[in-house]
Amino acid sequence: MGRSSRLFDIIQILRRATAPVTARAIADALEVSKRTIYRDVITLQAMRVPIEGEAGVGYVMQAGFDLPPLMFTADEIEAIVVGLSLLGRTGDADLLAAASRVSRKIADVLPDAADSRIEGSPLHVSHWNEVPPAMVEYRVIRQAIREERKLHLHYQDAEARSTERTVRPIALVYYVDNVLLAAWCEMRDDFRHFRVDRMTACQLIDSVFKGESDLLRTKWRERHELFSAF
Repeated sequence: MGRSSRLFDIIQILRRATAPVTARAIADALEVSKRTIYRDVITLQAMRVPIEGEAGVGYVMQAGFDLPPLMFTADEIEAIVVGLSLLGRTGDADLLAAASRVSRKIADVLPDAADSRIEGSPLHVSHWNEVPPAMVEYRVIRQAIREERKLHLHYQDAEARSTERTVRPIALVYYVDNVLLAAWCEMRDDFRHFRVDRMTACQLIDSVFKGESDLLRTKWRERHELFSAF
């Protein structure tokens, strides 16, 4: 979790609290150290966020403090609801947890009338025929893409033949019924797609390909005629 996100979460914890909240309780909720919370509270106080209290006693937010409300149209709120709900179909537990946090953060700073359209939305996403469960962690794959680090894969093809590959991961492609990793395969010296549910192991290795991913993604999109929706 980045620092700006953590500062926001501290504000939200104190806004919802009905009694003083200790640094230990906040630290446990955000999975950081008490020392980090002490520093963050000092930062927020320096930003004129009205937090009162001290280490060892607990913190409270002065009544009346609020964040500026976000303004969305009805269509925009419904787009957020459906978009976040669709992440449940990806099979990526970490993305789903992040979507839940995003939903709460948005609801916390929406006017009450708009907030109810998120919490009680009549729009629902079916998980029927969703992506098969994976034996590897999507989080590791996404980390490799972000950090431009190579992955070592153990993979089974459609005929259950096993192989090992070292790849340069550049994208995840989400389909209705499966997820593909797009990567430059060092064995084939070309682009290849790997179904995540057919990976039996996936390991980050120290070798990196810094500065190459944008060019690789451009060539991959041109080759496969893939276009962003935005």
